[in-house]
Amino acid sequence: MSKETLSTSEKEVPKIKLGLEEKYKEEEKKLPPEPEPLSPDNIGDTVDELPEPSGYRLLVLPFTPKTKTKGGILFSQETLDKARIATTCGYVLKMGDVAYKDKDKFGEPWCKKGDWVIFARYAGSRLPIEGGEVRLLNDDEVLGTIKDPESVLHLI
Repeated sequence: MSKETLSTSEKEVPKIKLGLEEKYKEEEKKLPPEPEPLSPDNIGDTVDELPEPSGYRLLVLPFTPKTKTKGGILFSQETLDKARIATTCGYVLKMGDVAYKDKDKFGEPWCKKGDWVIFARYAGSRLPIEGGEVRLLNDDEVLGTIKDPESVLHLI
């Protein structure tokens, strides 16, 4: 028998149709996709439009935390905004022309373009851009470099 039947009769069992579920699916199709938060992977040509850091400053893209945990819990927008402001990791996009040139102070550069760095919580000047923000840091505000920003715990 290919049709679902009741055990006592040969009548076909009606399938349940959820009207609201179909309506929600239709509404989801109408919504525009949410833009991806800025990351080193998708910033692309936007880097050329960003300001050039002058002197000893670095242009850093702060690490954007994930919107969902491994267990499927979604973070609220307010929580994500607080985490973005208070983040202590960032990706070096550009460097000023005299960053790390003072041999008496630095010896050798602490970081280079394309490194993930750690900095103080509220260090630098925040510049809001479409899709997120960037920070202008002084070269001596970099505390260290890391390989993977997700390895550093971001307490929310």
